[in-house]
Amino acid sequence: MILRYGDTGDDVSLLQRRLTRAGYPVAETHIFDHATESAVMTLQRDRGLVIDGIVGPKTLIALPGIALALHLTDADLVTAADALGVSVAAIRAVNEVESRGEGFLPDGRPVILFERHVFYKRLKAKGIDADAIAAKYPNIVSSTAGGYMGKAAEYTRLATAERIDADAARESASWGAFQIMGYHWKALTYPSIDDFVSRMQRTEADHLDAFVRFIAADTALLSALKGRKWAAFANGYNGPDYARNLYDAKLAQAYAKYAERDKVAA
Repeated sequence: MILRYGDTGDDVSLLQRRLTRAGYPVAETHIFDHATESAVMTLQRDRGLVIDGIVGPKTLIALPGIALALHLTDADLVTAADALGVSVAAIRAVNEVESRGEGFLPDGRPVILFERHVFYKRLKAKGIDADAIAAKYPNIVSSTAGGYMGKAAEYTRLATAERIDADAARESASWGAFQIMGYHWKALTYPSIDDFVSRMQRTEADHLDAFVRFIAADTALLSALKGRKWAAFANGYNGPDYARNLYDAKLAQAYAKYAERDKVAA
């Protein structure tokens, strides 16, 4: 469940009651208004969460005061912005739009998405008969994308792929909150694919670090982010389908929101 400014209904009313019980009093209006957003942001600041005013799984869990050891913090976003030489508002926008929001599954493993067409290409590059394997495991090896099962089930697909070629399998999955493909490990200066995966298993800060490395290694992407050229950034990060999903418009809208918020705070 995701709640944000403008939402209405019983879920918002329940959120308002929980905020009040947690020490962040707000009127029970059934409307996610500015007062509710302000209370949420104060909670997020107190709990060390990303301060975006959006109520997702981490904010809901944090309401009773439970510590989240693996979560991304607002300080992490500031560090990332400094590392790339961009505004914090730009990083906040990317975090809201381009990240999965939750970098780990409930069982503690990092979120992944296994790409069977990437695995096909990497097997081919190793001189392995990918077509023969595809005939036996079409959901794992294919010249076309697809076969997704989502969430924890992606690890079942990965495990099958690892029995064929472990390194190529891990390189063929996107990892963590920012969906960085494993095969980038060398370009991003990780010692090995095993080291990359090990870091992705640690914290969301490591996921953000992989994102920072990815952007820093691509001059076009970094230039687009610095210049807030959202269409160019979305195209470079997501591919040509970005327009269909309105990623550029969402990034522009999120950036405007955070830039204005930072301006008011200053």
